[in-house]
Amino acid sequence: MSHSAQKRDDARRIYLSVRAKFMLALGIAIAWTSFSVVLSQRWMAELAAVTSWTFALIAIGFIAYVPGFMNAFLIATLALDRRPPVEKLPRKLPGVTILVAAYNEAAAIRDTLTSLSRQDYRGPLEVLVLNDGSTDDTAAIVRELLKTLAIPKKAKFELLDFPVNRGKSAALNDGLRASSHGLVITIDGDCWVKRNGVARIVGRYLSDPDDTAAIAGAVMVRNSRANLLTRAQEWDYFHGIAAVKRMQGMYHGTLVAQGAFSLYRRDALDEVGGWPECVGEDIVVSWALLARGYRIGYADSALAFTNVPEGFRQFALQRKRWSRGLMEAFKAHWELLFKRRMTTLFIWWNVTFLPLDLVYSFVFIPGLVLAVFGHFYIAGPLTLAVLPLAALWNVVIFRIQRNVYENEDLKVRHNPAGFLFYALVYSLIMQPVCVWGYLAEIIGMKKKWDTK
Repeated sequence: MSHSAQKRDDARRIYLSVRAKFMLALGIAIAWTSFSVVLSQRWMAELAAVTSWTFALIAIGFIAYVPGFMNAFLIATLALDRRPPVEKLPRKLPGVTILVAAYNEAAAIRDTLTSLSRQDYRGPLEVLVLNDGSTDDTAAIVRELLKTLAIPKKAKFELLDFPVNRGKSAALNDGLRASSHGLVITIDGDCWVKRNGVARIVGRYLSDPDDTAAIAGAVMVRNSRANLLTRAQEWDYFHGIAAVKRMQGMYHGTLVAQGAFSLYRRDALDEVGGWPECVGEDIVVSWALLARGYRIGYADSALAFTNVPEGFRQFALQRKRWSRGLMEAFKAHWELLFKRRMTTLFIWWNVTFLPLDLVYSFVFIPGLVLAVFGHFYIAGPLTLAVLPLAALWNVVIFRIQRNVYENEDLKVRHNPAGFLFYALVYSLIMQPVCVWGYLAEIIGMKKKWDTK
C-alpha cells in the first residue's frame, strides 16, 4: 500500500460521524457539569444556610452549572469540528437575488451598494434595494448612485421605493415577490460585503446537504474603533456569535439565518409564507424552516461587516429586539422543543436564556456588590472555578477565527481594551437589557424595526 493510500485509510479509521461527535461533546459536557456539582457542595451549603436550598440550587445552577455545561459542550464541539471544505464552484452558477432592506440608511447605503457592485460572483446577480419609507435621503442617494455605479454585465440593480414605512418583513416580502432567482440573499443597508462574500455563501450552499434551506453568513463589526462599546461588540461578533453559529452548523441546525447577511432558497421561503410580521423576523422564519425539517448551514468564510450601535441606548434597543425575537420564535414554533433531531438541544439551550439572564441580573450582580463588602455567598472564590473553562473557550475560538481571517487575507485587529471590557463588563450591561426585552414581549409593548 502506498503512503498516500495508507494516510487515506488511517483517516477513514479515525473518522467520527456528526452524531458520534455530538454524543462525545455531550458526554464531556455532562462530565464537566457533574464535576462542578461535586466541587460546589460547600458553596451550596453556605448559600442555603443564609437563604434556602431552593434559592441556592437555582442561583448556583444558573450561575455555574448551566454556563459550565454550555462552555464545555462548545469547547468539545469546536475541537471536534472538521467540516468538509467548500467545493469548487461549477462553471455555471445559479442566479441570486439580493434584497437590501433599508430604513433611514443615508449614511451607509452608498458603501453597501458599492460593495455589492464589486462582487466577484460569476452568475446572474439581481440587487433590489427596498427603501421602506425612509424619512432621510436614502432613496435619493440610491437613485444618484445607480447612475454612476459600475455594475457588472450579469448584474442588475434596482430601487423599490415604498412611500410608507410598513416594517422590515413587509419590505422583504415585497422584494421576495419581485425577485427573479431561486436563491435569495438578505443584506442590511449598513453592511459592507467582502468581495467574495456572495461566492462564498453560494459555495457553502452548493456544498451542503440537499435539505439545506438557508445559509447564515459570518457578520463581523466594521466600526469597532468608534468607542469602547463598539470595541467590545467586535469581540462579541468575532468570538461569541461566530462560535455559537459554528457549533450549531456542525450539527445541521444553525438556529438563526440573520437578516444582516444570509442566503435562502426561495421555494423554502414561499413554503413558510415568507418573513412574518414581527421584530425578530429572521429568527422566526429560521425556526419555521427548521420546523419543516430543513437544515440551516453556516458559511464562516462568507464575510460581511456591519455598523454596530455606538451608543448605549441604540445598543440596548437592538439587544432588546433580539430578545423579543427569541420569544416570538418560541411562541410561533414551540413544537421544535419536541422534534427528534440533534439541534433540539439548542432549542432547549435557548429556553435557559430567560432564567440565566434573570439570575445574572437579580442574583449574580447583587452578589458582586455583596462581595465588595466581604460577603461571598454568591460571588466568591468558588465562582472562579468557571474562569479556566471560559479562558479555554476564548483561546479555542480565537485560533479558529484567526485562521478564517488569514485564509481570507485579513488580519485580526489589535483590540485588548475591547476584550477586557467584553470579558469583564459586557455581560453586566447586556443581560439586564435582555431581561428588559423579555418583559417587553410579555407585556406586549409596541414593536418596530427602525432602531439599531
